[in-house]
Order: sequence, then structure tokens, then C-alpha cells
Amino acid sequence: MTAVPHFSRWGDPAKAGPLPEATLNLVRAAFQEPEPLASLPLEALVPAPSALTDVQLTALADVVGADSVDVSDETRARHAGGCSTVDLLHRRSGELSDAPDGVVCPASHDEVQQLLAWAAEQRVAVVPFGGGTSVVGGLSPLREGFNAVVALDLWRMNRVLDVDPVSMTATLEPGLRGPGAEAALAQHGMTLGHLPQSFEYATIGGFAAARSSGQSSAGYGRFDALVTALRVATPIGDWQLGRGPANAAGPDLRQLVLGSEGAFGVITAVTVRTRPLPTERWYAAFRMPTFTAGAAALREISRTKVPVTVVRLSDEAETAINLANPDAIGSDSNTGALLIAGIEGDAAYVQAGREGLTAIFAKHGSQSVDETAGEHWFSGRYNGPYLRDGLLDEGVLVDTLETVTTWGNLDATYAAVSAAVHAACGETPHILLCHISHLYETGASLYFTVAVRATDDPIAQWHVIKTAASDAMTGAGASITHHHAIGRDHQPWLEREIGPVGIAVLRAVKAELDPHGILNPGILVP
Repeated sequence: MTAVPHFSRWGDPAKAGPLPEATLNLVRAAFQEPEPLASLPLEALVPAPSALTDVQLTALADVVGADSVDVSDETRARHAGGCSTVDLLHRRSGELSDAPDGVVCPASHDEVQQLLAWAAEQRVAVVPFGGGTSVVGGLSPLREGFNAVVALDLWRMNRVLDVDPVSMTATLEPGLRGPGAEAALAQHGMTLGHLPQSFEYATIGGFAAARSSGQSSAGYGRFDALVTALRVATPIGDWQLGRGPANAAGPDLRQLVLGSEGAFGVITAVTVRTRPLPTERWYAAFRMPTFTAGAAALREISRTKVPVTVVRLSDEAETAINLANPDAIGSDSNTGALLIAGIEGDAAYVQAGREGLTAIFAKHGSQSVDETAGEHWFSGRYNGPYLRDGLLDEGVLVDTLETVTTWGNLDATYAAVSAAVHAACGETPHILLCHISHLYETGASLYFTVAVRATDDPIAQWHVIKTAASDAMTGAGASITHHHAIGRDHQPWLEREIGPVGIAVLRAVKAELDPHGILNPGILVP
């Protein structure tokens, strides 16, 4: 069973320990003895008094039961935002303006539908809440114009509604977390294969609402590509989408819901395609001579359709950091660019992929193959976010910035974002890392990690860096986000990407489905 997440850190509290000594030595050297950032205990987090009246609380209890309505300080504090660096800094410091006035936990589609009708009448904003892992301010609604805000925590809606072994599909409720979904599907010999770094805590509904992409996307696909049908509760009624794998019945309206972050409705059921459970897996680490050479190899893989499940190519800086921290990937005296590749499936599929990948990587200059390091990465692939908390403790501000662009524009985007971040950090000691982890025939994602010595105002410091990177992404013709959604953090750049007509379309959809504007106000739609 997944542990209850920490209130102001990532994930399992049992894993929220201090940095290893080797990492601490690296931090002290690279960031010149930064000043530690304080973190308040849970009992010190006291949100403003709830704005919900006794009459409103009784009405909510009539829908979901008294035990499923919570206005305690602790529960409201735990639902104050998501897991972005800014969200964590807020909770660490006791800034809880994003705390809802109450947390309501429905158990069915019908209860959600009733709650939305009630909220529209009462002018109460509703924030759908899954695993709370948003890293773009997707759980920080605007309060202006509303009498109160409630978080709609969907954890009770965690069932498998249907399994179709002939079609290889399954219908899942939105509150089912990643591990629970995989365990349930495994009983039928199936897997979803959707394994983002947030896998242990994120939910099926969250995957859909954020248009998530997992670490195994090269083999299983993005989450939006796995969805065949949806059921959505909206303020104007029940909305069911999807009758088969494909159709020509007008525009695909499922795509309006996928990535909508709860702004258009509350996802109450998701039908997904699955794959047979793999019988074998193979992971290995390759040393490419340069990041550019590694990218060329990945481009060839994406076009030749060599079997592959996972790819992760680190640039020279990220590779060097990995080598300085044995807990991250294992140590090696070589330099270059570290490339992790993995294949899962039956024996023939794995063998074909192993031979094909090894040949292509050798063609592009790979210098070594290390299966032990590949398995090391596999066993620790969900541990990255815990490192951020330890670095924050030591006074190092850490955030991730991701984009996607065409192969022809990859180098220019990489250079533009790198230059912008370095300029934004200025003389303050910092490190910028990057990797490629999602491939397409026409392009790939770039995932940057920036670590910088924190100033006296780390949130203002973050805004400067985020703005510079986002301006560089959109200025280079790349996307503002590949898989982190829009939330509030990316919203200022959305019109640059989809244009004024696109914004008008989003506003029109919002006005039709949510005429009172109660659903996650301020998120996604400007």
C-alpha cells in the first residue's frame, strides 16, 4: 500500500531523509556553502478559517456522508497546492493561501454530479484532486468571486469498473493510483505500462487530466494515446465519450478532456487499452561520445522502429553529476553522455530490441554497455523527487523545465533554453542539466533540471528563471510543456503557443460546460 505522502515534501515520509554524504560534499562545493532553508512542522501549518457555513457543510454531508467532509486544518493544509517547487516552498513557510475551505470525498459519478450542481448554486469553486502531484500550479485556483473553495478528493473512487480481455481494455475510476492500477490489471495478465516519475502517487484521473507521459512512453505510448473512452461529470450534465478505437464522428472530443486539468469537468471513469504483462526485460547503460551523437542515435531509433520501451539520454553535465553521485546511477571513469535504454516484452521482442539498439548505438560511437548500471537506474527510477527536498533543505533551489520540439529544432531549443537559464541565474552558483526521454518520429522532449543557490526570496528567484526559460522555449518555436500540463505556471505563455483563436476556443468550451466558472478557476483557461 502506498504511504500517505509527506505534507511539505515529496512522497513517502520514510524516504524523506538527509542527503548522502557524497551528495552533500558535491552541494557544498558547487553551491559554495548555501544557507539551509527552514521547514515548519505540520502542526504549525494553520490555514485561514474555513468559509463554508454550517448549512453548506450539512448539504455536503447529505451527498457524500459526514465522514467524507473534512474541514480540519491538517487536511486542508495537505490539499494546499500540489508538488511544484513553489508549492513546497509555500507549505514549508506556512503560506497556505491555496488551502481549500474543505475537502469532500465522493464515492461515485452520481455524487460528483450532485456536488457540481450544489457548487454552482452556492458559488463554490471545485478543485478536482487526485494524487496532488501537479508541478505547474494546477491545484492553486483563483478565489476571487467565489464564496468558498472545496477540494474534490477522488480517492474513494478507486475501483476497476470493467475488464475486457478480448479487446484488452479496462475501465478504471479516477482515484486509482498507479500502483493500484498495475496490481489490479496484473491479475488479468495485463499492464498499462504508464510509469511517470510520479507513478507511486499520481492517479488515473490525474494522468488523463494532465495529458501525462511516462518513462516507458517509447514502448507503451503517452497516456492520452492509451485512452479509448471517458466519462465526465460537468456542471451541465453527464458526458460520455468514446465508442471504439477510432471514428470519424467529427473532432475527437476526448481530446478536449485529456489535458483539461479539471477545468471542463471531473473525470469519473477512464477506459484504457492495455498490453500483456512482459515476460522479460533488459536494461543497459551506454556511454555515447557526446549528447549530439546520442540524439542522432535516438533519432534513428524513432524512425527505424527498433523495439524499445525506455530511453533516457543525459547531456554531458547531467552525466557528470550522475558520476559524482554513485547513488544516482553508479560510477564510471568515462565521460560523454549517458544513455539508458530498456526493452520489455516477450523473449523475441526483447532480443530483437537488444540487438537493434546495440547496433545503432555502436554505429553512433557508443563506448561501453553496462547492464548493471541499467538495472540500477530501473530500481531507483522513482527516487529523483526526493533529492529535490534534500537540496531545498541545504539551501539549493531546484526545479524542472520541460519542452518538446522537432528533431530539426532540437539543438537550437537546447541552446536557447540553456543560455536563458544561465543568464537568469547570473553569477549565483548554479548547475543546469538536461536529458531526452520521450521520442517521436519527428522530434523529442528536452527535460531540464536547474539547481541554484537560493537567495533570500527563492520564489521570486524561481519566477525569474521560469520566465526566462519559458520565453526561450516559445521563442525557439518549441512547446511550453511536453507532459507537465499548463496549470497556472505555464498559462502566461499559452497564447503564444495556440494563438488567440485557440484561447477563444478554450474560453468558449469553458463557458458552455461550466457556465458559472466553478471548476478549477484560473487553471488552464486564461
